[in-house]
Amino acid sequence: MRTAISAENTIDLPKELLEKYDIHTISFDITLGDKTANNYTTKEIFDFVDKTGVLPKTSAINEVEYGEYFEDMLKSYDAVVHFALSSGISSTYSNAQRAAANMKNCYVVDSKSLSTGIALIAIYASKLAATGMDAAEIAAKCAERVQYVQASFVIERLDFLHKGGRCSGLQLLGANLLKLRPQIKLKDGKMVPGKKFRGSMDDVFEKHCADTLAEFNNPDKSIGFVTYTSASDRMVEIGREALKNAGFKEIYNTFAGPTIGSHCGRNSIGILYINDGGKE
Repeated sequence: MRTAISAENTIDLPKELLEKYDIHTISFDITLGDKTANNYTTKEIFDFVDKTGVLPKTSAINEVEYGEYFEDMLKSYDAVVHFALSSGISSTYSNAQRAAANMKNCYVVDSKSLSTGIALIAIYASKLAATGMDAAEIAAKCAERVQYVQASFVIERLDFLHKGGRCSGLQLLGANLLKLRPQIKLKDGKMVPGKKFRGSMDDVFEKHCADTLAEFNNPDKSIGFVTYTSASDRMVEIGREALKNAGFKEIYNTFAGPTIGSHCGRNSIGILYINDGGKE
């Protein structure tokens, strides 16, 4: 059986990795002022917010769009396994699921994650598909593994979370005065606050990496990501060194797309991996 592996563009993988793992994507529309497109860069999001003080608007992909997208893939493949942005963040999972329910051999998995947290599961699915495994079994194995994805970030400032209504003005003022760098984790498919660090982003990210690897200490070392909205070369190297020293075989640097960027702002960076001891 030839199975297509798919996700929304919130998977945050560059073209070369999408091609390497044969992963298809469908894009969110984003509205900046009076202009709507599905190919904005994270920098364009930041520039728009700097200029207007207003966050962009994202539009969930609807059931009809998913239906057309799945039908198109099924012309070339026997089956589709699609990984949706967490249902705790967006309605895309339910929309995709409704579209797939009207089709044969089309499966939708709630990633309960975002960014390269989705990518980790989609890459796993791609490797399973390459063995010729049945699409239903791929979807079941991946759904079981979703719970082990470790996705967390540290954020330089709370400004974007404040604009998005995720923290109060008092929290924003206190955090900025004390130079706190909050940690954001994905838990049960939702973004939740973690620790609060103080200091330079280099020092903070180094501490975040050490704490994360100590807490989630049973990783699948085949692949790990250093993912960021923007970052200094030193910050990226800190993440790579932490994963390398932990024994990860493949380490990729990736830019977080406009969805993450519009929530977290500049200089948000994390390490992501699957914490299940290399289950195959």
